[in-house]
Amino acid sequence: MSAAYPTDNVLDPVAIVNFAIDTGLFDIAYSAWGWPIAEIVHFTGLVLLIGTVGVVDLRMLGFFRGMPLRNLHKLIPFGVLGFMLNVLSGTVFVASSPDQYLYNPAFQIKMGLIALAGINMVLFYTTTARKLRQLGPMDRAPQAAKVFAAVSLTSWMLVIAAGRVITAFRPPAWFWCGWCS
Repeated sequence: MSAAYPTDNVLDPVAIVNFAIDTGLFDIAYSAWGWPIAEIVHFTGLVLLIGTVGVVDLRMLGFFRGMPLRNLHKLIPFGVLGFMLNVLSGTVFVASSPDQYLYNPAFQIKMGLIALAGINMVLFYTTTARKLRQLGPMDRAPQAAKVFAAVSLTSWMLVIAAGRVITAFRPPAWFWCGWCS
């Protein structure tokens, strides 16, 4: 590798592109309809995920009183489906142009926020979710649930914002690679 490009000992963009070529992801992404279809799938997943997270979190924050949280929990599979659609379509994006994503600070922030939202969800389900099952439609959620809901909603809104910035901000390859040598 030349001196102009640092070595990435964690992620290898060339290996990722080779994987994308070998598996056909590269051809799909750069076909006439591949990228637009992946964008549609990503947006559909986003709508399912944010629609679910949004209504559940807003209810925990005190909006939509009258809707039992127990019933809203039935929407969670739609949110999980949305997240899986985003993972699949996002994989197409990253695999087809890894240097434009992996070293983009907006993408790095987006991944960090998704990790935060995931940790928040795990903590919510291991500490607080059971308490919400007993609540009636007009009952207020406990303060802990409100904190988890606020963190969740904020994280996902910032994920959307960071995702939008990815396409507008294309730094030079490796410019934002804190782990590269």
